[in-house]
Amino acid sequence: MDIRRAIPVVFTEDPAATRAFYVDFLGFHVAMDEDGLAMLVSPSVPTTQVIVAWPSPTAMDPAVRQVDVSLEVEDVDAAYAEAQARGIEIVRPIGDEPWGVRRFFAREPSGTTVNVASHLVR
Repeated sequence: MDIRRAIPVVFTEDPAATRAFYVDFLGFHVAMDEDGLAMLVSPSVPTTQVIVAWPSPTAMDPAVRQVDVSLEVEDVDAAYAEAQARGIEIVRPIGDEPWGVRRFFAREPSGTTVNVASHLVR
């Protein structure tokens, strides 16, 4: 499986303070800033990223609060078929999202929920 990046998801009740920690202290840049979610990117290694998520009734992606790690893979359909063939627990079936990704959620043996996604080609 071709993994393009692995991104931890950090949950917070104080998005401003958490963002300040990663941006002001550690030097990450804000790549995406949506209601309920910020994608932070290392300026020196762009595939090094952190997702900061917080509760919001109008969040663009409220499901992000259900995952602990997000993985971008080259072929999400192949990953989904492999997960099913191996009997891996599928927490959320594969589907397309309006912001341009195709993804599913799987639970790994320790109980961690992993978002496995690919960008849709448009």
